[in-house]
Amino acid sequence: MSAPKKGDLTDTEKELLLVIAAGNVQEASRLLGSKDVRVNCLDEYGMTPLMHAAYKGKADMCKLLLQHGADVNCNEHEHGYTALMFAGLSGKTDITWMMLDAGAETDAVNSVGRTAAQMAAFVGQHDCVTVINNFFSRARLDYYTKPQGLEKEPKLPSKLAGPLHKIIMSTNLNPVKIVMVVKENPLLMDVEALEKCRKVLELICEKCIKQQDMNEVLAMKMHYLSCVLQKCGSFLKDRQDKLDGLIKSLVKGRDSDGFPVFQEKFLRECIRKFPYCDATLLQQLVRSIAPVEIVSYSDLYLLMSKIMGLK
Repeated sequence: MSAPKKGDLTDTEKELLLVIAAGNVQEASRLLGSKDVRVNCLDEYGMTPLMHAAYKGKADMCKLLLQHGADVNCNEHEHGYTALMFAGLSGKTDITWMMLDAGAETDAVNSVGRTAAQMAAFVGQHDCVTVINNFFSRARLDYYTKPQGLEKEPKLPSKLAGPLHKIIMSTNLNPVKIVMVVKENPLLMDVEALEKCRKVLELICEKCIKQQDMNEVLAMKMHYLSCVLQKCGSFLKDRQDKLDGLIKSLVKGRDSDGFPVFQEKFLRECIRKFPYCDATLLQQLVRSIAPVEIVSYSDLYLLMSKIMGLK
């Protein structure tokens, strides 16, 4: 069939758009098997079936369309909207994640220069903003596995990219959980490997701050992770218990009331070491914890979670 043109829909493609609106996945699957249906066909506004499904919040339909080869970065919409932008407008975090996992470009802008995150923020879909701002593709990490410029060796050995990306994409960023992930991966149980991972995280942190569309949330997240890896490296270097001592220190409560002082101090140290003092996010965190000498660990962690989008 010919390449899709705006508004040039077959009768079967028109039926597909109606089926998508109704959420009938079984019927949509049948129609997508027809020779008269192009998965990236365009309606009169330049919207693809995937854009329609994302905007209407139909997760199962989005999954089906992606399985049939839907172009997640199609930019034929009359105002430059993408499927990720429609996902953000819908307020559906699961669909937003789905678009990102499928390779959606987070820095694409529409006709008024807004990214998907900015559009979601404009309509108050802050959970979707958090998902987009915290997403970091494997392709962006793989950049550091290749020598750049005059480098003879890459900053990150390719074998470490997978384990590091798993840490970056973790939804549970409790320090104990991260240390456990390190402990369970033999490739990371090495001081030199941890140091290389830590340096890459700090480079990403710097890039997030200095890029034109600054991402303070992702910068703080990368810095926080680098602090955890640095602490793991210190324990591996000085002790022979394979991080068991660090885990015990993090979970150990104060004798009087069970309060985990070590975790509290560690989180405060991570915040204090954030190198970009003018960052609004840092100032917000400091203002919240500065008035009290020690706050409830759960309160501090919930505060960081709320601001950084952690879970």
